[in-house]
Amino acid sequence: MSDRFAVPPDVMARQVGEETVILDLASGTYFGLDPVGAHMWQAMVEGKTLAQVCERMLAMYEVSRGDIERDVLALGQKLFDKKLIALL
Repeated sequence: MSDRFAVPPDVMARQVGEETVILDLASGTYFGLDPVGAHMWQAMVEGKTLAQVCERMLAMYEVSRGDIERDVLALGQKLFDKKLIALL
């Protein structure tokens, strides 16, 4: 939960309405995030630790800590696996 992430230079993201669209320029693939995922993404790319991302999400949504930790870790892992974020 102490990991921090950065966006690689070949990844671009734009907010479209309440969602975020991420483009991997290297592969030409798009990845979309719903509003909740978009908030998680924003906190991650601001350099927040995963624990800080969870705290932000807990302040925004009525959800259990266990659920939000599971969701933040799952999204972080998925983004990392797709090379859309890199560990600092």
